[in-house]
Amino acid sequence: MINATGDWLAFGCPELGQLLVWEWQSETYIIKQQGHSYAMRQMAFSPDGSQYIATAGEDGKVKMWNVETGFCFVTFTEHTAPVTAVAFANSQVILSASLDGTVRAHDLVRYKNFRTLTTPKPMQFCSMTADPSGEIVCAGTFEPFDIYMWSLQTGKVLDVLSGHQGPVSHMAFNPEQGKLASASWDKTVKLWDVFKKNTPQESLNHQSDVVCVAFRPDGKTVCASTTKGQLVFWDVEDATIMHTIDGRNDIRGGRKVNDRMAADNNASSRYFTSVCFSADGACVLAGGNSKFVCIYEVSHQILLKKFQVSHNRTLDGVLDKLNSKNLGDGGPVDGLDDSSDEYDPNFNLPGAKRNDDGSRKSKIEVLTTAVEFSSTGREWGTVSNEGLHIYSLDDDCLFDPIALNEDITPASVNQAIKFKQYGKALLMSMHLNESSLVQVVIESIPLSSIALVVKSITHMHLESLLQYIAKFMADSPHVEYYLEWCLQILQTHGRYLQKHYADFMKSFRSMHRVVRTRYEELRSVCDENRYSLDFIEEQACLSNS
Repeated sequence: MINATGDWLAFGCPELGQLLVWEWQSETYIIKQQGHSYAMRQMAFSPDGSQYIATAGEDGKVKMWNVETGFCFVTFTEHTAPVTAVAFANSQVILSASLDGTVRAHDLVRYKNFRTLTTPKPMQFCSMTADPSGEIVCAGTFEPFDIYMWSLQTGKVLDVLSGHQGPVSHMAFNPEQGKLASASWDKTVKLWDVFKKNTPQESLNHQSDVVCVAFRPDGKTVCASTTKGQLVFWDVEDATIMHTIDGRNDIRGGRKVNDRMAADNNASSRYFTSVCFSADGACVLAGGNSKFVCIYEVSHQILLKKFQVSHNRTLDGVLDKLNSKNLGDGGPVDGLDDSSDEYDPNFNLPGAKRNDDGSRKSKIEVLTTAVEFSSTGREWGTVSNEGLHIYSLDDDCLFDPIALNEDITPASVNQAIKFKQYGKALLMSMHLNESSLVQVVIESIPLSSIALVVKSITHMHLESLLQYIAKFMADSPHVEYYLEWCLQILQTHGRYLQKHYADFMKSFRSMHRVVRTRYEELRSVCDENRYSLDFIEEQACLSNS
């Protein structure tokens, strides 16, 4: 696609999930973003209330997203198989479990995999969670149906919890007590006291397989979702059922291809695969094998609202009415079957039998694989075939691609520098989100103008500026110049940074780490050349006298 003026070219690659916006005159990228190469499956909100979300997919990648900008700012690629679970141990550590037999801990300050948790024998992990303190990590396996427990600090296996008769589909820690709830395909939810050894687990029996489980924030109630479309709420202390919500009729909707021959929609496969309590515990959010995500009020078992996650007509299960003009006595005879007018019965591929050329046509079914409320309760997110969806009560959370417009180009940035409009040039370069261009602008600003430029920076762009300063100072020889930037930022915006320290903690720590590193480097150089510096100082004094 080309914009109206012909300056920008936009490219989209569905196979790679990549978006490119190219400014052909300067031969630079305006936007370069890539999502998951294959299906996105899991998500987790940052527990500190910041606008960060972690996602995991079948491509083996874990990505971090900024909700305010809608852009991915870091990708972890250490896994070699699909990632089945992702969770925050704390605001600085993200955990991910994979079918490659590892649970990896990633540092969000240095952006690296600092711990890899494994088992004595290779296992495939299908679920994972961490306790509220972030010290204990638990992961469930497909077979032999065990739960492994590690210490995140040492990386050693602390215990192996056995008792399930089927794969452990989901797990959750009680936020107030040291109890772990594990859901399994053996129709049970088991409660484990992981901090007390030789304590028998308590089983909560259901009438069908349990696919997910969630604790209320006060830890007194646990919700389990079954394959019959029911949400069962249990009292943790008494192990008794408090409420039961039958959600099959609520998420029912959208006819699939195999529903053509039935008078009613096929509701047997409609059930919730992910549930989450709201911050106050009054409501529960549920999504699953349907195009709808439902919000229920727990005490009265009332459906408050349901959201349709996709209107993409190419997905199976989106349309409520299907075109049956090509429906024959034996079933559908339209383009969804294997028939073709160009089919040659005499043509055979090597190894193919009965004139089967191996071609198949099918539709991807619309479904929701994960739902979660943010820690503040103001937003909730869901992962579907279409990607990551964020719903918010605040209007300022609407996606805005960093205020780009056709007037903001690398050429206009260079022109602003030429006319000494340094504040305008810096903001425009930060809007373009091109690191090399931002570095050129920053290093073009005179030392005497730094204070004035810092005062023109709004709080919206302050975090980005801190990240850029930390990144450029790490490799730049202009140490004193960037130290002046740090000083002016602290003097001008220090009170705001102190008031909103949680939002700027990551970027501020990055800047502090770089300043500390450069200080240590200069100190070691000065210590090694102390006598040479003393000699130069004496010679300078003699020449002046």
